Amino acid sequence: MMRTFFVCGAAAVCLAMQPVQAAVVDGMVTGGDGSFEQIVNTTGLMVGENNQQIDRLFAFNEKQSITLGADLVTDIGGTIAAGTTISSHYVFFDPASESFQDGYVDFDSNILGIITSVDLLIDSDFLGADDVTYLSPDLRGIEAPDDVSIDPGNLSRVLVDWAANDPGDYIRIITGIEPAVIPIPATGLLLVGGLGLMAMTRRRRKA
Repeated sequence: MMRTFFVCGAAAVCLAMQPVQAAVVDGMVTGGDGSFEQIVNTTGLMVGENNQQIDRLFAFNEKQSITLGADLVTDIGGTIAAGTTISSHYVFFDPASESFQDGYVDFDSNILGIITSVDLLIDSDFLGADDVTYLSPDLRGIEAPDDVSIDPGNLSRVLVDWAANDPGDYIRIITGIEPAVIPIPATGLLLVGGLGLMAMTRRRRKA
């Protein structure tokens, strides 16, 4: 029975820590206008200059597994050191008329930094997707009172609270490449603990 416990316990832990395959995992609009949409096929995509004009929280992956040749400065999270291997992602909101959103986007790795300012977005455009055209690069970023942050309870989640009109809000998310550990739900921990207790009790009875 001990053998069964260890197999079941390991399976539960491995299932909880299993990495999600996509770099952008999921997202949700929790307040305000619109819904979340992950752009999977970016071939021919044009971003900026009011190309989307819809109440959606968009996200797509840019260059992946890039080892930085120089330090990368971010607006949130500080400077990412040269030699760090990172992946890049783009998140934006381009409504047809003035709208606001609260929401989040999840990634499969912890967030190392967020770029929200025009100058740093331009400096980091070498991380952009090769098949995407970034229009009006000097009209990107966010402005007050927009708020973007890393969820302190989930370091692989970016939180957005923003309002946009023309030309929209655009940010770049820099993540690591190691899979984020998904916490085991309390029910899972109870299950593993219960199996362990049962195994110990039966072992004592046999002894």
